Amino acid sequence: MAGTGMIIASFVAFLTLFIGVGLASALKAKKTRTDYYLAGREVSPWLAGLSAVATNNSGYMFIGVIGFTYATGLAAIWLMVGWILGDYIASLFIHRRLREATARTKEASFAAVLAAWNNDGFAVWRRIAAILMVVFLGAYAAAQISAGGKALQGVLDWNPKTGAVASAVMILAYSAAGGIRASIWTDAAQSLVMLGAMSLLFVAGVTGLGGPQTALAQMGEIPGFLDWFPPDLILPGAAGVVFFVIGWMFAGLSVIGQPHIMVRFMALDKPDNMTRARAWYYGYFTLFYALATGVGMLSRLYLPDLGALDPELALPTMALELLPAIFVGMILAGIFAATMSTADSLVLSCSAAITHDLLPERVESSWALKTATAAVTLAALAFALDENRSVFSLVILAWSTLASAFGPLLAIYALKRRIGEASAVAAMIGGVATALAWRAAGLHEAVYEGMPGMLTGFAIAWTLSRPAAARATRRAATAPAVSAKR
Repeated sequence: MAGTGMIIASFVAFLTLFIGVGLASALKAKKTRTDYYLAGREVSPWLAGLSAVATNNSGYMFIGVIGFTYATGLAAIWLMVGWILGDYIASLFIHRRLREATARTKEASFAAVLAAWNNDGFAVWRRIAAILMVVFLGAYAAAQISAGGKALQGVLDWNPKTGAVASAVMILAYSAAGGIRASIWTDAAQSLVMLGAMSLLFVAGVTGLGGPQTALAQMGEIPGFLDWFPPDLILPGAAGVVFFVIGWMFAGLSVIGQPHIMVRFMALDKPDNMTRARAWYYGYFTLFYALATGVGMLSRLYLPDLGALDPELALPTMALELLPAIFVGMILAGIFAATMSTADSLVLSCSAAITHDLLPERVESSWALKTATAAVTLAALAFALDENRSVFSLVILAWSTLASAFGPLLAIYALKRRIGEASAVAAMIGGVATALAWRAAGLHEAVYEGMPGMLTGFAIAWTLSRPAAARATRRAATAPAVSAKR
């Protein structure tokens, strides 16, 4: 009981710290749409980088990836390699251009920036995009709320619905305080704490088994756990691994279609600071992903019977077994804060889609923006309480669908091509339909569904688009004739 009391005290103390950081953001808040959704485009590179990577990881990394590694073993490392590599490749030619387009269009939502990228004003496309965002980002938010509940269940044996309700209440507090700025500030604080906590848990896990060699020897006794090649590959051996990695590279590439992450780069203070923001992002991402994979593998040794229950409880349960109560509370607070701040970002993106893209007139009043955010939060909570879903599966479904919807169009714009609205709609619907059909057919077990979805959407967009320079040249050539007629 004393141990539980210390865990709760530590949890409350660290969570109060994180919430305090978020509430402090209200001191800089302004009652404008741009400030609420983009923090006034004044975010420094280190904050943008740490916030983006924390939002990217969140409950997916703490709960989903560790659970996946628990079940898969060493072969899960290829997911890490593919994901980070694809993410980095996308960042080289997308992120800066998106930040420049945000400044040029002066829009506050992800969909609106894409719709106005070339001054085309895709009104129909923007509304379809907003509907997709509300549906799938809402499901994604529900997964984050569910992850917070699972963390409390694994450590304190609380009903996961209790944690879900608490998470939703705190999300409303974040939103009322400072919008996206509150989320960004809290992301940075919890990411630094969680890096220290994950490092401590990894070292404690290896030391408790007698060192690295002993740990590897015990892992080797589990059939297939140290195999380099994942099971159920389309092709055998190394060729199958290459195909598997390419599939997960598309999961990394898919980050360009995630409004709640890309908004961090849209909020960066200057486009010229994008390289610095990326350095913070990928430095943290690589280190933390490696530690999470290691902890996932160690958890299989410490918790051999967890697979029969729920492997997504591996991190909090392992922390409870290995660490002093004060650090267990710190990890629990970090997981909880991460799921909250990511869910906050998701519901803010949904709110932006509703107020900025779906409604006939763009909403400007602060209370209306926060009311929309509250409605989305309550809907996500209801979805999270409805059924015990896998965080990993729900996140991947939303991730791949959004990537297939928005990734191809962003890539077309980055390649300096123009496309008509009907063609953009066709590319979006084609990509999403392919990804969903791929998953429905069960093929996602072998190849991530975002790969065929994005490729289909891009193929349609490329075929129906044209070089922007060529179009501009044609306009220039026809200008004298038009003037003569006038």
